[in-house]
Amino acid sequence: MNQKFVKELSEIIVKIKNRKLAENFLSNILTPAELDEISRRLQIVKMLKKGMPQRKIAKNLNVAIATVGRGSKELKYGKAGFKNVI
Repeated sequence: MNQKFVKELSEIIVKIKNRKLAENFLSNILTPAELDEISRRLQIVKMLKKGMPQRKIAKNLNVAIATVGRGSKELKYGKAGFKNVI
């Protein structure tokens, strides 16, 4: 992963101040499959934070239990992005 590129992307995201522009930007930069996957990951984290069991989340969102486990791991051990933003 090129940290310079990640920083530039982060700076652009921070500049977006309206929801519709954010949606358009995400649709421009991501494929429909990527956008779907990222939005599901967000839902996984939100459900985990509410205390929903991992297997129920996997079933509700039609994702592998390993995907939910990864979200759980990021909440517990990852950088504080999920904890501070969601």
